Amino acid sequence: MRFDIWVPTASPMATAGLLDRVAEEAEARGVGTIWVGEHVVLFADYASHYPYAEDGRIPAPPGSGLLEPVVTLTYLAARTSSVRLGTAMLLLPQRNPVYVAKEVSSLDWLSDGRVDLGVGVGWLKEEFDALNVPWAGRGRRTDEYLSVLRALWCDPTSSYHGETYDLPDCEMYPKPVQQPHPPLHIGGETPAALRRAARHGQGWHTFNRSPEELAAGLAELDGYLAEAGRSRDELRITVCPYFNELTPEGVGAYAEAGADAVAALFFAFGADEVERTLDGLEACRLAATRAEG
Repeated sequence: MRFDIWVPTASPMATAGLLDRVAEEAEARGVGTIWVGEHVVLFADYASHYPYAEDGRIPAPPGSGLLEPVVTLTYLAARTSSVRLGTAMLLLPQRNPVYVAKEVSSLDWLSDGRVDLGVGVGWLKEEFDALNVPWAGRGRRTDEYLSVLRALWCDPTSSYHGETYDLPDCEMYPKPVQQPHPPLHIGGETPAALRRAARHGQGWHTFNRSPEELAAGLAELDGYLAEAGRSRDELRITVCPYFNELTPEGVGAYAEAGADAVAALFFAFGADEVERTLDGLEACRLAATRAEG
């Protein structure tokens, strides 16, 4: 099973110096993928419910925010040569899909084919409002935008005509290095997210599930995959335990439940903490590997 890290690129901790050390250490230790998230703006007061906390509040203190994910991964691409670079999650329905296709294709080109594009529909209505993007219908837009991405990445002359987006004949180059396109990982825990993963995904990226909850989610996903004429071996299953304690026993249980990769939440508040933080995560991984052996 692959061992990834999920890096909260929050200010003021996520400095260039910290990212430099993350890139250096992740590369040296054989980390599979560095995942980063997205929120373009946050709010002191909001009515939306954050799905990964009992109180419905995102754990972001006032005066903090996340670095833009594609810019961050481009920075990391220039400092690495083998580790994969992923978004978990890029909020696709609040973005322009043509620009997303161009940015991701450019990053895949410059990184020599190391991009994993994880997408979600978003949970923060106030963020959509700030962007003047409709909240309603975001699931339908996500599905259509995924088709726009594939058309731009895969077709010499690209076009798409749907309910929420109309793309006239056009050409977008360079195409991604990865063929037919960078893997699409669908994030989310709802039946709609699982159906989207079954129809469109090369991966399902789930958060905050225990091994038992992961097994239940995968059983549900298997049903949707069967309806789509697909099987689970066509997807990479990545689980981020989030704030749940990650232990060697837990890593083994995730593998037994069906995970292909564990994305450990990586908390270092300065460049001098990166090595120590990764030491702890690596010790957990090695202990789990020994237990499996």
